[in-house]
Amino acid sequence: MRTESGAPGHPLFFVYPGLRSGWRVPRKAPRAVRPVDPNGPRAPDDNRIGLRVNAVDKHENDIEAAADEPRVVREQGLDARVAVIVEPVIEDLGYRLVRVKVSGQNGCTLQIMAERPDGTMTVEDCETVSRAISPVLDVDDPIDKAYHLEISSPGIDRPLVRRSDFDRWMGHDTKVELARLHDGRKRFRGILIGTRDDAVLLRLDGAKTEETEVTLPLDDIADARLVLTDALIEEALKADNRARKAAGRDDADAAGSDDGEDGDA
Repeated sequence: MRTESGAPGHPLFFVYPGLRSGWRVPRKAPRAVRPVDPNGPRAPDDNRIGLRVNAVDKHENDIEAAADEPRVVREQGLDARVAVIVEPVIEDLGYRLVRVKVSGQNGCTLQIMAERPDGTMTVEDCETVSRAISPVLDVDDPIDKAYHLEISSPGIDRPLVRRSDFDRWMGHDTKVELARLHDGRKRFRGILIGTRDDAVLLRLDGAKTEETEVTLPLDDIADARLVLTDALIEEALKADNRARKAAGRDDADAAGSDDGEDGDA
């Protein structure tokens, strides 16, 4: 068994060479309860408490809505068969499936990208997903040869698979590949403008005017992902920190303070 972790937002890997290994996830010690100092600062007033409760409720509602959002960019062939098997299990755990990819890496590797509805993912989350889907894959056995199972976060240069992904990351450099020709081509790269109706808007590389924007139907997108840039790294790390603070998780809970590798390498 091998675990690798990267900085928050980078791909996090939980990898093991077979599907029939078992392990226990180490549990964290409970937090110590701090005594209340009667001479210390007073508790916040009712109005501030109300604002905080409302903010928490809004965050929870946003997370619930995100958890129910379907993917619009989906796999084909063997990848799709695996996705049909693992997606319900992942959703039952409270996570979202991002992508399934079977590759020839290390002989054969099944990579499953997942995330929490708020976009975060820790090594412990990867372990939880791996333990849950392993027996299901053993039973359905969609791959007819030995393979490595890799559970990871989407990473900073992540795939865009839900409509909200294309709106969330507008303004960043993006690659899009279509399943069919559009204006004589399938591959596009440019600045993501967002979505309109049932399409994605992209300003092509080097474009200075609106005339060089293209409208790509969501139903035609076979693959879309962000391009790694300094601006994207900065924004992804900020988004990760905001999500963790909103969820009440400490920075100590964030997986991977060291640099890691991209699972697509």
